[in-house]
Order: sequence, then structure tokens, then C-alpha cells
Amino acid sequence: MAELRFKALEKLFDRKPFVAIAPGTKVSDYYGELVFTDEKMKKFLSKEAYKHIKECIGNGTRVDLKIADQIAAGMKAWALEHDCTHYTHWFQPLTEATAEKHDTFMEITPSGTAFETFGGGNLAQQEPDASSFPSGGIRATFEARGYTAWDPSSPAFIVNKTLCIPTIFISYTGEALDYKMPLLKALHAVDKAAIDVINSYFDKDAKKVQANLGWEQEYFLVDEALYNARPDLMLCDRTLMGHASPRNQQLEDHYFASIPERVACFMKHIEYESHLLGIPLRTRHNEVAPNQFECAPMFEECNLACDHNLMLMDLMKRVARQHNFRVILHEKPFKGINGSGKHNNWSLCTDNGINCYAPGKTSRENLLFLTFVVNTLVALKDNQDFLRASILTVNNEHRLGANEAPPSIISAFLGSEVTAMLDEIESKVSGKVMSAKVKSELKLNIGKIPQVLLDNTDRNRTSPFAFTGNRFEFRAVGSSANSAAAMIALNSIVANQLIIFKKEVDELIKKGNKKDEAILIVLRKLITYAKPIIFNGNGYSDEWVKEAAKRGLTNVKSTPEALKAFLYPSTIKLLEGIKVLSKRELESRYEIKNEMYVKKLQIEARVLGDLAINHIIPTAIKYQAILINNVTGLKEILGSEYEKVAADEIKIIKEIAAHTAAIRSKVAKFRAIRGKANEIEEVDKKALEYTKNVKPYLDDIRTHIDELEIIVDDELWPLPKYRELLFNR
Repeated sequence: MAELRFKALEKLFDRKPFVAIAPGTKVSDYYGELVFTDEKMKKFLSKEAYKHIKECIGNGTRVDLKIADQIAAGMKAWALEHDCTHYTHWFQPLTEATAEKHDTFMEITPSGTAFETFGGGNLAQQEPDASSFPSGGIRATFEARGYTAWDPSSPAFIVNKTLCIPTIFISYTGEALDYKMPLLKALHAVDKAAIDVINSYFDKDAKKVQANLGWEQEYFLVDEALYNARPDLMLCDRTLMGHASPRNQQLEDHYFASIPERVACFMKHIEYESHLLGIPLRTRHNEVAPNQFECAPMFEECNLACDHNLMLMDLMKRVARQHNFRVILHEKPFKGINGSGKHNNWSLCTDNGINCYAPGKTSRENLLFLTFVVNTLVALKDNQDFLRASILTVNNEHRLGANEAPPSIISAFLGSEVTAMLDEIESKVSGKVMSAKVKSELKLNIGKIPQVLLDNTDRNRTSPFAFTGNRFEFRAVGSSANSAAAMIALNSIVANQLIIFKKEVDELIKKGNKKDEAILIVLRKLITYAKPIIFNGNGYSDEWVKEAAKRGLTNVKSTPEALKAFLYPSTIKLLEGIKVLSKRELESRYEIKNEMYVKKLQIEARVLGDLAINHIIPTAIKYQAILINNVTGLKEILGSEYEKVAADEIKIIKEIAAHTAAIRSKVAKFRAIRGKANEIEEVDKKALEYTKNVKPYLDDIRTHIDELEIIVDDELWPLPKYRELLFNR
């Protein structure tokens, strides 16, 4: 292994940047070339088919199967122009990855002649089976069929000469087995709830509310030679051992610094490929930790944004290989430095241009703004556990609460302007009919909210849910996660709260209150109720942990404990009420997420045990033997005087013996404890056992290995060290 490490370093020193050729002079020359865009639909579809598909996308209605044949024919013609030979239904099983099964366009006539065909049935639905994907008990052996169904709101695209059709993935009995189907339902629910509020109280002309999402993707790059010499990175996507580099991020000189040439070439290549696929990447920069970087697109409709992020993560992995890199998307691949997140910037906008989270020019526009902000805060407070459960995983556990990510306590940052306005409303509005003076004061003060808060609303990096001027930034989402998981939760809880809000306002109007009075009376009550969730201070501080507990906010750091929120009666009632997920679907997700938690820890435990026993201990013993031979030689030469000369080496020999003995003992106990845990049948109880009694051994064993790393001769150490992984580009 030591030889492999030094060969990897030799390869790295010979690396030269790989310069990809841009598909065109300007991005506009090739943007969306590999996407079946609106422009291409006009070209390849009949007027009837084009009109029908646009109506279906706009209204969320089903595509007529007769028209589907026409759409499929046009899509095939476009795909064949790009030399496609196959098509696939591209879907999102509950594994945080995407899936696809390719079928050829080819058919054979009775006479043996081949021809290309693709009908509406092939486009609209497939039966990929895919029975090995986790289902949480939904798919029994005797009903293992799985179906994919076309999502026309997300355009088809081409990758590797294959036509990719975004689809949902459902069981034989109709339950969701993916992220896309419940996301589409959540987006429909928030659209309906929000437009009901807006049409009733603010704007009768708006017809639709769209959830928008702008994600920020953080990642690490590691040279592939060094990556291949680290079995833990290869198998776990993170390092299970490794002593801190003397220099890491403490100088803060990597953040926003000049992008290294090899990395810049990789970033440009990613942008070329992304733009061909219609992914609107716009930003790139160095992140805080060494060899950590970030890219971000323009905002898009939420469903499409989630699809594009999954496409990008897959694209990054493929393109990185051409540059002799490996992309690391794990939330905490290196101990002691910043991990990676995927900040989800979320907002709601009407089809006639109103951003529900942007202050306006008039008091009426700002009353709408306050209505959506306050109801979002209430949704957050009432469903903090469910929101946390949507983003907490074994990977994200390592990151949340550290000094680079929000804590596990869910809170919202608003900034001084909005907080002051909420205080103003809370103090002046009573439950009775308002006086003319109060109406006037509130109208004037509401109208004073700055139209653009981007400059006077600070970016609180310690807040998991921060208002940033015209949107909320959900910062707790993990870098390897499917953003749809968080977006299902967020859009669902806001939809539910808007429904409750409208009922309360309508009841007051029936009792004789004017519309604006009724809205303000309900808002006042909600502001008082939601206040505990508002926190504008330092979320990293110990004081906040104590303060949050006083406020009644929960602080759950363990994934198995957090996942229990999926089965809360309140969660089930909420999601069944707005028809996003059924109780059975929630139970399946609870089981799947617990199972995934256990499996990832099992893999990490096995990899650590193997490396410790078969690589680290033999290396330590080899160095120990060298020291023993040296001490023995000194004794022969110096006689009784050798002890003074060899005292330090004797001390090191004893330290090595103590560490290797501790590793052997702990690995043996580790295996025994895992064996006991694996005998537990209920997966949620098994996950709890793993988090309480198995997971601590990973850090315990690592401590001894990391101590050995700074004792053993560098020339013998088998694994690339942090300084090599993080500072070679």
C-alpha cells in the first residue's frame, strides 16, 4: 500500500490540465441543444400535439394517449437527429441516486428487416420492474412490479446517445417509490393553497403559484490516483481515518481565491456539458476548505431544479474522470475541515410576476409579503421535527452542528427590518375591530418595508432557514442529497399552513371584520405563536442551545431518532390531508431511511476493520520492528549506556504496542457489537442500536490510527495523507 501511495503521488506530479473544447463560441449558440425544449417541440410536433402538451404542462392534466403517439414520434425524430439508438425512463428511486434501463428504438419486421419505432405507450409508461430498489415493505415478492410514468413538465434530454425521459416510479399498487411523485403532489398542494389565499385577499388575476428553487452545490475534488489509494474514499465516499494536516483552512486563503488551473478546466467542462443539457449553471468558486468548490445555477421551477441537480451530480462524476479527478459529494469527507452542503434557496411566485417573499411598493403588496413570511414561520415551528427528518442522514450527521453548518435545531433568521415589522404588528393589532388610528399607523408602517431587502438583510450562515431578502435559504440540506426530499417537506408544510390561515381569516370576515383587519388579527396571533422559531443570533453558540431548549425547540442529532417524525400522527394527518403521501408511504420511507442508515454504517465498519487489521497494524509493526532492531544494535554497541540513548525509541515502541493492542481489541469488540445489533429484526430498533453502540467505535478506533500516523515513518505509511489529498490539485 505504501508503494501505491508514492506511485499515486508520482502520477499526480505529472498531471497536466485537460482542456475541453466548448461546443460553441457563445453559450447561447448551444444552450439546451440536448433538451427537447419548447422550440424543438414546435419544430417536431404537430400544432395539435404541441398545443395539447403545453396545456397538460400548464394545467397539470394527463396527456391523451392518442396524442402521446404524435409526441413520441416527434421526440424520436429529434433523438435520431442526434444519433440516439436507445431511450430510457429516467427516475429517482429512494436511494439518493437516479436510475435508468435502456431500450432500443429498433424493431424487427417478420421478414427480418430492422426499423426504428417509438410509440406513445413507450413514452407514457414502462414496467422496468426494478424490484431490488428499497420499497419499505410496499412491494412484496408476489407484487414486485414497478411502473414508471412520464412527467411531461420536465423535458426529455439526451445523454450518451440515449433519449432520457423523466418519470415517476410507482408500485403495482400505486404507491410512490420515488421522490418525484410526492414532490409533484407537494408542488400542486402549495400552488392550490397559495393561489386561494392570493385570489381571495390580494390579486384576483393570478392563476398559478410556482415554487422556485436555486440550489448551491458544494463538493470536493481529489486526484484519482490518490483516491484509488484510499479504499475508504472509494467505498464510503469519506475518509475513516487521517490525521489533520498542519495546514488546512485556518488561513482562510482558499475561499474565493484564484481557481487552480486543473480545477478551472474541470469547471469549464462541467459548464459546457450542463449548458447543453439546459442546466443554467452560473456561478463557480473555491469554497472554504482546501480542494472544496461550489457551483450554482439560476433559479428554476422546483421540480425541474431538482432534476437538474441530480443530472449535474451524475455529470460531475463522469466529467471528473476525464480530468483525472474524483468528485466527493459526501457531507463530511475529511475530519477537522468544513463539510459540504447544498443550500436550497426557495420562494413562491405567481404567474403574473409577484414574488410572495419580496416586499413591494405598497402596503397591500407588503401585507401579502408578511402573510407568506409569517405562515412560513408557523409551518416551520409546527413541523420542525418533520423538516429535520427530511434532511438528516448518516452523512449529514457529521456536518450539522459543526462550525460550518447550521445546527440540528431548526430556527429561522429574518433580519432586523422584518423582525421589527412583525413586532409592530404584534404590538398594535387586537382581536377587536381596529380603530382608524391603528389602521392608519399599520398601513403606513407596512408600506415602509424596503422593497429590496437584499442589502439590509444579513446572511446568517449559522441559521438553517434564513430569509435573504426575497426568499428563504434552507441551508441544512446535505450535498449528496436529492433536494426533492427537503422540498417535499417544505412545500407540504407551507401548503397546509396556508389552508389553515385562510379558514381562520374567512371565519373572521364572516363575523364582520374587514378583510385587511381579519388578515392582521390572524397574523398577530401567528406572530406571537411563531416567535420561538425566530432567532437572529449565532446558531453555533452554546448559549443558543440552552435558549432553544427554553423556547421548546427540539435538538435531535441522531438520524434514527429524527426519523420518528415521519410517523408522528400530526405528520401523517398533514400529508394525507393534502394528498402528498399516505400513511403507508410514510411508513415505507421511515423503514427505508433507517435501513439505509444501518447499511452505510455497516459498510464503514467493515472498511475500517479491514484497513485497521490488514494495513495499519502491519505497517505499525513493521516500523516497530525497525526501532527494535535499532535499539538492539545500540545495546550491542553501547552496552549499558544504550538506555539513555534509546529512551525515546523505546518509548515509541511502547506507544506503538499500546495503540496496536487497542485497535485489535476494539475491532474485535466492534465486530461482536455489530453481530448483536444485526440480530435485531426491526430495522428502526437496529438503527438506534447502531447509532448508540456501533457508531462510537468508528471514532474510537480512528483516534488510535491517527496517532499511529504521526508516529510511523512517513515512507511506510500506506494511505495518502490529508496534506496530499487536500493540497494537490
